[in-house]
Amino acid sequence: MNTQIPKTRLRADRLALALRASDPSARLQAALTAGTTPEPEFVAPLVARCGVEPDFSVRDMLTWALTRMPRELALPAVLAELDSPVALARSQALHTLSKFGDPATWSAIRTEFLHDADPDIARTAWRAAVAVAPEPAHAGLARELAAEFGRGDSETMRSLSRALVALGDAATVPVRDASRDPDPAIRIHALATARLLEDPDASFALDPADAGRMATAFSGSRGAH
Repeated sequence: MNTQIPKTRLRADRLALALRASDPSARLQAALTAGTTPEPEFVAPLVARCGVEPDFSVRDMLTWALTRMPRELALPAVLAELDSPVALARSQALHTLSKFGDPATWSAIRTEFLHDADPDIARTAWRAAVAVAPEPAHAGLARELAAEFGRGDSETMRSLSRALVALGDAATVPVRDASRDPDPAIRIHALATARLLEDPDASFALDPADAGRMATAFSGSRGAH
């Protein structure tokens, strides 16, 4: 009986071992090599490593390598990671879906991801949703994203604003409505986003004075009636 292990299986085993190397540069090279010479058997070790890889550059290379694999194998494996109990695995799966950019995966970007308590998952979900959402879903997605105005640090706010700007005209009404919110943090963030909608090439900038200006405007408007 022939018990010889197929060469592709041996290469997949070697890849899995290389992806566990202590040196991040060695792991990076292993992921690069896998993406350069893709094999269907590489999908499993690449996906498995995504959920535990601590180095950002290596994770990004793992994602690139997965986009080079046969899509009919890679996408289901990545989608399955959205149900992982490991936050990093879910976040990296969302990131990888954004790089695939396949509208067929839109239904997998569940609303719960957009509002996840973990800021890394939420930010990645925003980018993924914008990347794969079909145009008819843009208005609803913009409303969901606008519900996150005022959340987190400046980097989280910038990520949300850029996601909304990527939706274009669909974001106009939710951003306008949020700019009138009684919460000053929401107003400041929404107005910063409104400026980006007018000039997407501009820098993201929060202006605390916005809250006072809007409060004065609202007060004057109420007094006029």
